Amino acid sequence: MQQEYNAKKIEREAQNYWEKNNSFVVTEDETKEKYYCLSMLPYPSGRLHMGHVRNYSIGDVISRYQKMLGKNVMQPIGWDAFGLPAENAAIKNEVPPAGWTYENISHMKHQLIELGFGYDWSRELATCHPEYYRWEQWFFIKLFEKGLVYKKKAVVNWDPIDHTVLANEQVVDGCGWRSGAPVEKKEISQWYMKITDYADELLADIQKLDGWPDAVKMMQTNWIGKSVGLDIEFKLNNANSITVYTTRPDTLYGVTYLAIAAEHPLAIESGKKDKQVQKFLDECKKMETAEAAIETMEKKGVDSGLTCIHPLTGEKTPIWIANFVLMGYGTGAVMSVPAHDQRDYEFANKYNIPIKEVIADSNGLVDISEEAFVEKGILINSGEFCGLDFGVAFKAISQKLSSLKMGEEKTNYRLRDWGISRQRYWGCPIPIINCPSCGAIPESLENLPVRLPENVAIDGVGSPLKKMPGFYKTPCPKCGIDSERETDTFDTFFESSWYFARYTCVDQKDAILDERANYWLPVDQYIGGIEHAILHLLYSRFFTKLLRDEGIVKTNEPFTNLLTQGMVLKDGAKMSKSKGNTVDPEEMISKYGADTARLFILFAAPPTQDLEWSDTGIEGSHRFINKFFRLVSSFVESKNSVVVSKIDTSKLTEEQKTIRQKTHLALQKVGDDFGRRHSFNTAIAAMMELNNTLSKYNDDSREGAFIKREAIEIMVKCLSPVMPHVCHHLWFLLGGKEAVVNSSWPIVDDSALVQENVQLIAQVNGKLRAKIEVPLDSENKLVEEAALSDERVLKFTEGKAIIKVIVVPNRLINIVVKD
Repeated sequence: MQQEYNAKKIEREAQNYWEKNNSFVVTEDETKEKYYCLSMLPYPSGRLHMGHVRNYSIGDVISRYQKMLGKNVMQPIGWDAFGLPAENAAIKNEVPPAGWTYENISHMKHQLIELGFGYDWSRELATCHPEYYRWEQWFFIKLFEKGLVYKKKAVVNWDPIDHTVLANEQVVDGCGWRSGAPVEKKEISQWYMKITDYADELLADIQKLDGWPDAVKMMQTNWIGKSVGLDIEFKLNNANSITVYTTRPDTLYGVTYLAIAAEHPLAIESGKKDKQVQKFLDECKKMETAEAAIETMEKKGVDSGLTCIHPLTGEKTPIWIANFVLMGYGTGAVMSVPAHDQRDYEFANKYNIPIKEVIADSNGLVDISEEAFVEKGILINSGEFCGLDFGVAFKAISQKLSSLKMGEEKTNYRLRDWGISRQRYWGCPIPIINCPSCGAIPESLENLPVRLPENVAIDGVGSPLKKMPGFYKTPCPKCGIDSERETDTFDTFFESSWYFARYTCVDQKDAILDERANYWLPVDQYIGGIEHAILHLLYSRFFTKLLRDEGIVKTNEPFTNLLTQGMVLKDGAKMSKSKGNTVDPEEMISKYGADTARLFILFAAPPTQDLEWSDTGIEGSHRFINKFFRLVSSFVESKNSVVVSKIDTSKLTEEQKTIRQKTHLALQKVGDDFGRRHSFNTAIAAMMELNNTLSKYNDDSREGAFIKREAIEIMVKCLSPVMPHVCHHLWFLLGGKEAVVNSSWPIVDDSALVQENVQLIAQVNGKLRAKIEVPLDSENKLVEEAALSDERVLKFTEGKAIIKVIVVPNRLINIVVKD
C-alpha cells in the first residue's frame, strides 16, 4: 500500500536524526576545503517572521549543497540580543529585559529547529552573554590604549521627560516616541571610534569585493564619500575667520551668503544680542538631527547680523543661521551659491538674498528662472577666472587662495567617526572608570567582564544604571580613589560587527579569538537584508581591519560573497505587525509542514527580488511535495524498484536516452543554480518539470528501471537542500545507507547530454504544420526530405509548386509553396 505523506512525523524523525548524529557539528579539517556560510543573526523579538524564513532558507540551501560537494561546511547561528526593543517590551510588560530576551531566544530557537535549518548549535552565542561581551570590552580597552577610541561632546536628541537620549528613529514629528514631549538638542559627552583613520583603506578595498552586489558597493562608496575640494577662509571683521569646505571652488564668485549651524559659536554669540535670533536657535534645539529628516524638512534660517569678507572680491558677505547645517558635519559652516545649488537657491528666494550666476553652459548660456543651474561649465562673472572650465578653474583658484593664505586643497570624507555610546540600559557596559583625578581610565583586564545587572526594573525614565550605586561606584584602577563607572553602554552595532569571528571559536575562554578564526575566515557566503548594506557591513569591515592590525586575524575583509535578499510582501506592502499583514510561520508549519514553507519561500521569486506572499502559492508548493512523495514511494513499491547497478547506455532506446538526457540536464542546471547563480526558483522549476516527466514515464524493462531510479535518486538529492525532511525520509526509503545530507552531490554524466536527434518545427508558408525529428546538425537536404515525407506536411504541399525551402539548422524548416 502506498505511503501517505505525513509532514509532522517525517519532519520530527529527520530533526531527531540530525540532532542525535550531530549532522551539522563541524571542526577544522585541513584535508577539506572549508566553506563558511552565514546568515545575519536575528534579534530575539519573540517570533520568527517570513523574512527570517526566507533569509535562513537561502543560507541553508547553500550550506547543504556545499556540504554535499564534500566541503567542510560551517553554518552557525546566534542572537543579536542587546538593544532598545527589549527595553521597550520591558516597560510595556513590566518585566526585566533579560528575562524577556532569554524567553524569546528559547522560543525562536525551537522555531528554527522546526524549520530544519542545518545549524551547528554547538556554536550558538548571544551577544548579551557576559562570555561574549567580555571580549568586546577587552578589545575596546586595546583600542583605547592605541588612541583609536576617544570621548567628545556631541549634539544629541534629548527627551526632557524621559531624561534620555533618543535615536533618530525614535523622534516622531519632532517629539519623543514614548513621552510625546518635544525633543531638544543637547550637547553631551559620547564615545567615538576613529573609523575615519581607515576611510581610505575601507574605500579602496571596496574594489576587491568581487562577490558583492554593485549596488551595495556603491552605497558604501557614497557613505564614505571621499571628495577633493578646498578649505576656504572667510575673514571676519576681527582677526578671526570662518572656514568652509567646498568641492566647487569654481562657484566661489557666486557666494552671496554663508550658512552656519545653530550650535556654531558665532550663532550663539549672535543669539545673545538678538532676541529673534535666540528664538530661532531655541526652535532648532527641538529639530531632528537625522540627515534624512533634514533633507525633507522645511529649510528655515535667520540673519545673524554678522558679515564676513569674501576672500577674492573683498565684498561683505552676510552670515545666516540655517537649520539645514549641522555642527557635527565639517566646520558647521557652508558657503552658499544660490545660482548653482538648489537648496541654496530655494533658501535665497525665500529670504530675498541676492543670486549671482557664475557658471554657464558651453554656449555661454545659463537659465535660473525656474531652478539652479547645477552642472559644471564655463566660469562667467568670475574676475580673472572667466572663461575657464571646471578643472582648470579648480587649480587656478586653489593656487590663488593658497598664495593669499586663504585656502588650501583638502581631501574630505562624508564618513564621520562612529559614535558607539548609548544612554541605554540593555547593552554592553563600556569598561571605563571616570576618576576625578586621573580622568577616563579603562577597567583592569583581570576584572572583565564588567557585568550588566540583569534583574533590573525599567520605568523608561533614564538609564537605571545611573540609579544603581552598586554598579557605578568603584575605585579607580590607577590611583584607588572613589570613582564612577561609565553608565553608557555600547551601540548594538558594536556586538554585530565581530560576531561572525567569534563563531569560529566560541568555546575559547582565554582569548577573543584563536587560530581557528584564521581557518574559517573570511566568511565565504554572507546573507542578509539590503537594509544592512551600509552601517552593519561597513562596521564589520572596520572591525576586521582592527582585529588584523592587532594581530588577531589575518584576513582583510570579513565576507567574500554577499547576497542581499528581497523583502517578503503581502498585498503589496512589507509584512509588519503594525499593518496587520503578517503570516505566522508556525501556522504554515502546523498546516503544511516546514518543507512546504521552505519550498514556497524559495520558489516564489529570485532571492534578491521582493516576494509577494500567496496563499495559493503555498498550497501549490504543498501539492508538489505530495506529488513528489507519491512518485518516489510508488516507485519503491513497484516491481521495477530493484537496484540495477549498471547498464549498457549504448543500447538504450530513444525514449530512454531522452529521459536520461532530461535528468542530467536538470542536474546540471540545479548545480549551477545552487552554486553559482543562487537562482533557487529556477532550480526548483527544473525539478518540478522532471517530476512531471517521470510521472508519465512507464518502462518495465531493466534499462527503464535503471533510468527511473537514477532520475529519482538525483531528484531526491537535488531537492534535499530545499526540502530536507521529506528527502531525508525518501532517501532511506530508496535504500540509502547513509543520510542524504551526508551523501555526495550527483555527478553529471556528460555522455547523457549528447543530443543525437533534434526536433524541428516544420512550416508551410510560415504556418506550423508538424514537428519532425532528425539527426542533430543534419544537412539541409536531409531535413527537406524528412519534412516532405511527413504526411502532415504533405497535406499542404502535395501537388503544389515549391518556390523555396528555408532551413534554420536544428530549429525549423519553412517550405514556401505557390497556392
